[in-house]
Order: sequence, then C-alpha cells, then structure tokens
Amino acid sequence: MIIGCPKEIKNNENRVALTPGGAMALIKRGHTVYVQSSAGKGSGYSDEEYEAAGANILPTIEDVYAIAETIVKVKEPIEKEYSLVRDGQFLFTYFHFASSRPLTEAMLKSNSICLAYETVEDRNGKLPLLVPMSEVAGRMSIQNGAKFLEKPSGGLGILLGGVPGVKPAKVLILGGGVVGIQAAKMAAGLGANVILMDINLDRLRELENVLPANVTTVYSSEYNIRKELSTVDLIIGAVLIPGAKAPSLITRDMLSEMRDGAVIVDVAVDQGGCIETCKPTTHEDPTFVVDGIVHYCVANMPGAVPYTSTIALTNATLPYLMRIADHGWEKACADDPGLAKGLNVVKGEIVYGPVAEAFA
Repeated sequence: MIIGCPKEIKNNENRVALTPGGAMALIKRGHTVYVQSSAGKGSGYSDEEYEAAGANILPTIEDVYAIAETIVKVKEPIEKEYSLVRDGQFLFTYFHFASSRPLTEAMLKSNSICLAYETVEDRNGKLPLLVPMSEVAGRMSIQNGAKFLEKPSGGLGILLGGVPGVKPAKVLILGGGVVGIQAAKMAAGLGANVILMDINLDRLRELENVLPANVTTVYSSEYNIRKELSTVDLIIGAVLIPGAKAPSLITRDMLSEMRDGAVIVDVAVDQGGCIETCKPTTHEDPTFVVDGIVHYCVANMPGAVPYTSTIALTNATLPYLMRIADHGWEKACADDPGLAKGLNVVKGEIVYGPVAEAFA
C-alpha cells in the first residue's frame, strides 16, 4: 500500500501522524511511505530521519495527496485540503464530524473513505485511539487553567494550590472519563479542592476509590452544577459522547452565577463543546471572555506538546494502520468490528449514526 503523511496545517498543530519508527515498521512490511518535507519538524523529527527509515520525502502537501492511497493524519483536513482528497482515497485521522457540517459535506462530496480515530473501539467498548490524546488534554487543561487564573491572563488572580493560611482554588470537572480523571489527578496534585461530576454512579464509585481525598465526587445534574458556580474558580468541560455532539451542561445564563475572572477550559470543544458559550480557539489566540468569564477552548490542545503527543498517538494508531495497510480497509474492518466503528463516511454516505443524527 502507498501511505502518505502530510504536514499538519491547522493553526499551531505541531504533531505528526507517523514517526520515523512508524514509517520503518510499515516499510519493512512491504509498504511505501511518502512524508511531506518538514512534516515531523514540530515533533523533533528531521527529513533525514524519515529517509534513513526508508520513507520518501515529497516537497508539497499536494504531492502527498496525489500519490497516496491512504492518508494518515493527526487532525481533520481543513478547508485548504478539501479539494486535495481524491475519489476512493482512505483517510485515517481525528475527524470529529459532528462538530463541523462543512467538513462532513466536503468529505461526502470527495467520495473518500474516512475512518475516525475517535470512534474506533476495542473489545471492551473503550476508545483506544482517543485515550492517549485525552490523557494529554486532561493534564494540560489544568496547566492552562492555572495559567489563565493568573491576573495578567485575565483571571481571578488565584494560585491553584493556595499557600499556608490561604485556601486553594476550587475546580469543577464535568465528566469522569479519561480527560476528567487526568484533570482531577493534576488539580489534586497541585493542592486544589476538586469536585468531579458524572452521571454514571458506578464510575463515581470507582473514582472515589482511586482519587485523593481532596477530590469529591458528585452526581451531575443542572441543580448540582448551579450550586457550585458561585464559588468555583476553574471549570473543566470533559464530557464525551463518542462521535456525537457534546451536550451543553453550562448555558449562557449560568455564567452570571460565576465570579468575574473565573476560567472555563472546554476540552470537549472538538465535539462542539459542553459549554454553550464555547467556540473553537487556537494556540495563537486561545481565550475569549463572555460575561466576565475567561474561556479557553483550543481545539487541538495536545498540539502544544507535540513531542509527547506524537509518540503517544503513534503508539496507539500504528498497530491499526499496519492491519489496514496489510489487508486493505475493507478486510481489516470486516475482521475487527471495533475498527469498523471508526468508519464515519464511506464513498458519499454517512455510516456512523451519531454523525447522521447531528445533522438530522
């Protein structure tokens, strides 16, 4: 199979979908790999390292799309790439279709096959290709939240962990999945008082047993969320419904119950956000203020730590990519129902229910 790895061109996206080691593994199995020049630079990999692994370097993104049967990426194609996607081409990346009608319509029009990392499932029904980036984003949500709580960044001027004689910040985490637990561990480790909410009581029981004493688990409801808003300093949106748009757990009117300078970090922004006032931002311009509340809604948060993120992502995606390359996407998906759940768009048709439902 001919596999192409283009350079990511989304704002400040420094990750790359394939490391030199990943390229070498594919080449040793008889496949041909093309990598766009400088695609790995942001993650610390030179063109020479890819060439030493046996990959071919192409100068432009157009060249990569034109020659490859399979395109492997980190983020969804952006508008500049829509016209490059070819009829029958296979794309393997994060898509988050439910949050973007233009992207969905463009991929339908292209007659390509789109397999989304975020909806692939393992035998236990978990999301193995979403987990590594969720782990990164969960930890980064606290780092960024702590930064934007600082006064020069527009925040309340509160140190997350406080100091002796001064109480720590209060952090509310909405969602007890991978993002939520990583955020809770980071916030608790820094000494904050943490409230973690979820609607799954079994999950709350599990978390109660493994998280530190300064994390309190609470059943998630509008009433319980509103009770916390007047005293909360930092909110982390960590809700996930696989492949579907996230529900709005905090609405515009609820912001008036919060203190000016409080911070919201919506990690669910890729799936439309779980805060009504959320809109995607970039690393270049990461925040905006609504009703006095600082919103951080960067849609590719792990792109800020590309060395860590690229290795973590490739560790998870490469085994799947090798199976797809060895057997073709149809047989690979037929042999693995969990991989087949990653299929979102196939030759002009939406084949994943939550995406179809998102657009009625």
